[in-house]
Amino acid sequence: MDEKAAIDKALYNIFKSIDDLRKTFPQKAFTIDGRLVGDVGEVIATLYYDVKLHTVQQADHDGESSDGRKVQIKATFKDSLTFRTIPDYYLGLKLFPDGRYEEIYNGPGRIIYQHYKHRKGIGEKLLSFPIVGLKKLSVLVSPTDRIKKR
Repeated sequence: MDEKAAIDKALYNIFKSIDDLRKTFPQKAFTIDGRLVGDVGEVIATLYYDVKLHTVQQADHDGESSDGRKVQIKATFKDSLTFRTIPDYYLGLKLFPDGRYEEIYNGPGRIIYQHYKHRKGIGEKLLSFPIVGLKKLSVLVSPTDRIKKR
């Protein structure tokens, strides 16, 4: 297969998959230029965790648990997750190309803030935090301070 045919086929498959996602989860846009990974992470959170997404996008929280906890959901394929404002609860997920996901952090946003409060711009602008560090913080979260799995 030549390079032009390869890119044509790959783009067709990507957009076909996005269309399939939109049909299955019509409340999400799955836009390829900025929201795709985040939307996939939010859908995974609603399928595997006690989280219901807000019907209207909000700045600081993506959804709420059945017991009223406001949750910010972040997802990545990389080695870091982002954090802007201090959410009540933060659910950070690492996604893998084979469809698996790994929970990186599940707990109060204030724990992340307290650990990284020395960083310039924390709580004010979008910053990246290494997955390794967030995993260590997640271990410190008590089971009662986690968003429950379904």
